[in-house]
Amino acid sequence: MIKKTIASIFMLFVISANSFAMPNAALQVATPERTLFTDITYNGSSLIAVGKHGTIVTSTDGVTWSQAQVPAQVLLTAITSLSPSASWACGHDGTILFSKDDGKNWQLQQYLPEVGKPCLDIEFTDTEHGYAIGAYGMYYVTVDGGKTWQNKFIDDFVHPDDKAYLAELKEEDIVAYEEETQFILPHFNRLLIKGNRHILVGEMGLVALSENSGESWTRLDEFYPGSFFTVAAYGSDQLIVAGLRGNAFIADMNQLKFRRLNISTTATINSIVTHQEQAYMLANSGFIFKYNNTLTQSQLETGYSVLAAVSFKGKLIMATEKGLIAWEVNK
Repeated sequence: MIKKTIASIFMLFVISANSFAMPNAALQVATPERTLFTDITYNGSSLIAVGKHGTIVTSTDGVTWSQAQVPAQVLLTAITSLSPSASWACGHDGTILFSKDDGKNWQLQQYLPEVGKPCLDIEFTDTEHGYAIGAYGMYYVTVDGGKTWQNKFIDDFVHPDDKAYLAELKEEDIVAYEEETQFILPHFNRLLIKGNRHILVGEMGLVALSENSGESWTRLDEFYPGSFFTVAAYGSDQLIVAGLRGNAFIADMNQLKFRRLNISTTATINSIVTHQEQAYMLANSGFIFKYNNTLTQSQLETGYSVLAAVSFKGKLIMATEKGLIAWEVNK
């Protein structure tokens, strides 16, 4: 008991000390638009893309890009923007950033190198309420625009016996509880928000539904055992989930009974973007699967993996492993 207490005190000291660590700022480079980019958005004023080594770039025309001032040199994985005055990005080491000037300058809201987990997606419903999800069940919630973030452990995904054990452990030894729950959940890869209905997809076939803005969750019966990396609304009443080796499924939004889309190419699908009532599933090796009740397939000549894209002035501006490109949707 004495040894355990000493270990607990040591862990608290380490966590407290590391919480004050500050990351290195992202380096300014000559051609920032040519690095690895993982996500991109358009807020009605500017395109904003995030990627390797804390690189964030902005553009008003999709051709000329300017590098932002970013206080963290970590791999950034996701971005969301409600307006030019409200944008958030997240990435490795639990990093969360905020910009109020159209993505030109960023402030550090959270940095957790001691946790050692990447944030993989970030979403806001308004300027106050947001969610950041990631590896091993990472799930943070804010109600003040990201000034503070609360870690939430989703025990709805835990076996009932383990749930009771964890509840008891939390009461007896909070440090042991934190250790026990650190890696017990699968990776949460993408979050879709449709009003009070939240849909979460991730590792090991995870597709989960919340009808009360993430307060409680129900995991759907498994219909595919591999990882899902993306989820998107299609039309007004359908949902597409996709992931490893070209596996993609579609369902009615209300019934959530998924059926497989017939994709023969085994390229991992990273994200989905809609344009003119068509869904574009963006995959490794430059594959693009277009769905509009039927499936067609194309491929970038470069073969670059496409991580994300956004519809902009009749084109898809794509975040790829080798930089940002504009792709004509009629190809």
